[in-house]
Amino acid sequence: MSFTLRSVKVPPNSASLEEARSRVFDFFRKACRSIPTIMDIYNLDDVVTKSELRSSISSEIRKNSHVTNPKVIDLLLFKGMEELNNIVEHAKQRHHIIGQYVLGRQGLAQDLDTKDEGTSDFLKNFYKSNYF
Repeated sequence: MSFTLRSVKVPPNSASLEEARSRVFDFFRKACRSIPTIMDIYNLDDVVTKSELRSSISSEIRKNSHVTNPKVIDLLLFKGMEELNNIVEHAKQRHHIIGQYVLGRQGLAQDLDTKDEGTSDFLKNFYKSNYF
């Protein structure tokens, strides 16, 4: 099996916060332009819409909006570019994409209620005791 590793070119460091900010916007545009390709590669049309993926990307970027050091921003951009490259190059599987970007932090748990409805009195008393 032949494997070609594409070299990920490391861009020069941003000189200022404004330059780093413009690079973030360029990355966001690039990521949004690749959404139709990602939807086709991973067959996500039945799970999520393009606008939901776009909002997921923007929320991932906004998580780091408090960062003001241009070097840290460049590092985060490099990680983001690497992640986008892995997704577009089909280095991830469909369930990875769904778990990370469609379901997000909530995961598969839809019901957060307590699960005591079907337990017996014996188990309820056991859970309340010192043994648990």
